[in-house]
Amino acid sequence: MPTDSVVHQLAIRVGNKLRDGRLMLATAESCTGGMVATAITDISGSSGWFERGFVTYSNLAKSEMIGVPPEMIDKFGAVSEPVAREMAEGALRNSRAQVSLSITGVAGPGGGSPEKPVGMVSFGWSNRLHTTVETLVFKGDREQIRVQAAVHALRGLLALLDEQEH
Repeated sequence: MPTDSVVHQLAIRVGNKLRDGRLMLATAESCTGGMVATAITDISGSSGWFERGFVTYSNLAKSEMIGVPPEMIDKFGAVSEPVAREMAEGALRNSRAQVSLSITGVAGPGGGSPEKPVGMVSFGWSNRLHTTVETLVFKGDREQIRVQAAVHALRGLLALLDEQEH
C-alpha cells in the first residue's frame, strides 16, 4: 500500500523533471482535496515549477474555476474520463502551466454506486498537445484510496514528462 512518503518521493521526482525541463505544473483535484498540490509545495523551491492548484471538489467548482461544462458533468458524471480530460485541459487554460494533472473520484466510504463504486478514480494528464485519461478502482479506506490516487497521478505525470523528453 502506498504511503505518504511514496507521494513525497514521487513529488520530488516530478519536481526534478519539471525543473530540468523548465516546465510549470497545474493541478486540478477533486477527491484528493489538494493532496498532490500539498506534496509538491512541501518541497523547497517548488515555486520554480508549480504554477497553481485547483481544488474543484464540487461540480460547480469544476465548472466555475476550470470551465468543465455543466452538461458534461450531467451526462457523464463528475467521476468520468470526459470530466477528467476537461479538468486537465481546463487547468491549463486557466493557468500559465505547460503540463497538468487531474483527479476526480469516489473516495468513500459513501457516495459509491454499482456503476461508480467507492474507489473509482478518473485521471487526466495534459501537456497542451495531447491529453491522456484513465480510470482505476482502488481498494481500501478513504485515506488509502486518496493516497493511491495521488501516487497514480504523480506516476502518470512522470510518464508524460518522460514522453516529452523523447
